[in-house]
This record gives sequence, structure tokens and C-alpha cells, in this order.
Amino acid sequence: MKPIWPVILLLSALAIQGAHAACTEPQAGSDRAPALSPPLSQVVIGSGRLQFRSAPDSACPMKGVFIIPKDEVVAYAQTRDGWSSVMYLNPRTGNDVSGWVRSARLKTIGTMGPRR
Repeated sequence: MKPIWPVILLLSALAIQGAHAACTEPQAGSDRAPALSPPLSQVVIGSGRLQFRSAPDSACPMKGVFIIPKDEVVAYAQTRDGWSSVMYLNPRTGNDVSGWVRSARLKTIGTMGPRR
């Protein structure tokens, strides 16, 4: 009888590789994440925290990174399946963070810069 551990190791490696591939951020402006031109000024709506993701996928949370209702962001791209690529600038600290959030939790309040 042959040991099955090489098969288990291979399957584990493939699962890890698949999970990593799922958290690959699409290029803004690509067919997968069309760019917003001009970028949009948006505000978080709804209740509770809005979790940042490293890619437009629920399985890719950025642990401890979130925004709350009334926080303002700049949106640069949106996917057809409801994700927005945004940047948040913390007005108290001046620190910024970029990532992906659910578009349904954002309301457009204006645009940024000139139209193309």
C-alpha cells in the first residue's frame, strides 16, 4: 500500500495557492475593474463597520481595517459584481489606506478632479 501523504501535501499546496490567487487585486482600469473617471467622492452609509478587503472578495479581509458610517472615501474603480476600490484618508492622523469595499455601502457625494 502506497502512503497517501504525498497526495495530501499536493492537495494542501493547491488549496493554499488557490486561496492566494483569490486575493489577487485586479488592475484598476482593466475589464475586471473599470476605472471611474473622474474618481468619485463617496460616503459610507448603512450601519456598522465596513471591512476593507485586499481584493474584491469576501475571503480577503484586511484584519482590523475598516471604515464607519459617515466616513468619506475616494473611489477609483468598481467591479460589475459590487466592489469598489477606495482610498480612505484619516483626518485625525493623516494616514491613508487603500482597498476594496462593498459598493452598496457607499453613496456618491461628488467627483474628484476634472472629467476626462
